[in-house]
Order: sequence, then C-alpha cells, then structure tokens
Amino acid sequence: MDDLGALLARVSLKDRDCFSRLYKASSPKLFSVLLRILRHRTEAEDALQEVFVKIWQRADRFRPEDGKPETWLTAIARNHAIDMLRARKPQASAIDEAYDLASDEIDPETAAVNSSEGDRIENCMRILESDKADAVKRAYVEGLSYQELAELYNIPLNTMRTWLRRSLLKLRECLGQ
Repeated sequence: MDDLGALLARVSLKDRDCFSRLYKASSPKLFSVLLRILRHRTEAEDALQEVFVKIWQRADRFRPEDGKPETWLTAIARNHAIDMLRARKPQASAIDEAYDLASDEIDPETAAVNSSEGDRIENCMRILESDKADAVKRAYVEGLSYQELAELYNIPLNTMRTWLRRSLLKLRECLGQ
C-alpha cells in the first residue's frame, strides 16, 4: 500500500496519478467515517467527492510533523460531515461542538496550536478509564452513535450517554487547568 504522506506530498504538487492512488488507498476509510456520521449512503458518496476536492485543493497544507496523514484526512472528512449535519438541522449537539477542534484550513500557527492541543487532549484522555477513553474516541473520531457504542460495549443506551457526558466533563476540567 502507498505511503499516504508521500502521496499527499505529490498531490500538493498536483500529481493526478498520486491523487488517484491516494483516493484508492484512503477512500474506503473516509467513506466509512462519512457514512457513520451522515447515515445516508448517497449523501456519504456525495460528501466523499467533496472531501476529495478539499484534499486536492489543500494537500499543500498537510505537514507530516503535525500528525499522521490518516488523521489529517479523517479530520477533513469528519468536519465536512459535521458541517453537512449542521446545515441539515441548525441545532448541533453540545458534544459535537465540544469536539469540533480541527479546522478545514490549517496555517502554520493554527497547526502548531492544534498539535499542542492534541497533545493536551491525549494527556487528559489518560485520566479516563480505558474503556471510557476508547468510547470517547469511537464517538468523536469514528463517528459511532450512542446506540452503536451501547451495543458494542453491551451496556444500556442511557449508561453510554452518562459515560460520554462524564468523560467530557473530566476532559473539560483537565483541559481547563
């Protein structure tokens, strides 16, 4: 499989062949993220095309020193899907807003701040029990719903809601220090 970082570097130079290879290598994962968040196959398919237009236009903004290419690509897809949800229904949940940390446009200063914030979040995630930290990541990075998480962890739906709410409160407290 192609190295996504190397492909992104070539795509930033507008290399169409590498863009095609990047699409083949990363589109299944990005489509999965979009589908989990949007829940409609046709909407996720359209969103995937829009995400790859953004990737083509912004590939030169990816900096390997700021993180993994998979994370950068997933953040673009996730943020695009959340933007679509917000456009669909004006009221975004407070949890989505709390975790909408990544920006579509990353300049060097923002990238440095995001990297620092990412380190702070990772450090604060360590205060959570491992299953709760995993549930938070699955909810806000992979886009799993409360129901999907409750089934995955074999716990009642309201218990999962409580897990995530309390975990976010602990994270907020830790990040506020």
